[in-house]
Amino acid sequence: MDKIGLLAGYGELPLEFKELAQKRGYKVITFGVEGITNIRTDYTVPFGKVKKFIELLKKENIKKVTFLGKFEHSLIFKDFLSLDFTAIQLLLKSRDRKPETLIKNFITFLESKGFEVFDPKEILSEILSEKGLMNRVKPKKEALEDARFGFPIAKEIATMDVGQTIVVKNKTVVSVEAMEGTQETIRRAGKIAGKNTRVIKVARRKQDFRIDVPTVGIETLKVMKEVGADSLFLEAGKVYIVRKKEFLKLADEFKITVYGL
Repeated sequence: MDKIGLLAGYGELPLEFKELAQKRGYKVITFGVEGITNIRTDYTVPFGKVKKFIELLKKENIKKVTFLGKFEHSLIFKDFLSLDFTAIQLLLKSRDRKPETLIKNFITFLESKGFEVFDPKEILSEILSEKGLMNRVKPKKEALEDARFGFPIAKEIATMDVGQTIVVKNKTVVSVEAMEGTQETIRRAGKIAGKNTRVIKVARRKQDFRIDVPTVGIETLKVMKEVGADSLFLEAGKVYIVRKKEFLKLADEFKITVYGL
């Protein structure tokens, strides 16, 4: 039985990966990060202790590694005293502090130590966004126009590694995601533009599915409901939908369109 080491961030996506991987015959050993991971894991590692993580992988004789869940970009502003020497070296070697840069450096480091960084897309393919209408709430004509207007803008911003989400209303970009995350981006748009905003979430143009894949979950819908956003547009085949069946059912209840572009 193949073993996979899963470094879990915040949210339910790591748990869903574990369940789906186990159904395919993998043994998944989970590693949480203190102050970040909110699911039960086999091991917990203090934030910034890369050497400890490597030691635990070797202890479990793990060769394949993946990481899923939210690791807030604002973590780069945490006190350097919480980082071990290896983590500091990785940070200082980075040409910038973009999420993609930092994660690619971490992948390169793990590969240099003999680990394979496993692409989780194959296992998570069934929870990817689909093309067209995904639930029962048909989009308004104005919403589709906003989606077509906003999609290329969102792609540009995601590829620049600024953020994966924008919120649009009346063919105007109301808010753009940066370090604050998707939920706060949606809340800010609600304060600025009121009801009937449209949320668009996309991947980078050359998305590496080992790195920071866009994800939506129940909390996304709850915040949209809170501010009166009426549509969620996701790039087809590029966004993970956590607890997909439950998510789409709740979107119906909230009268929110979920549509793949």
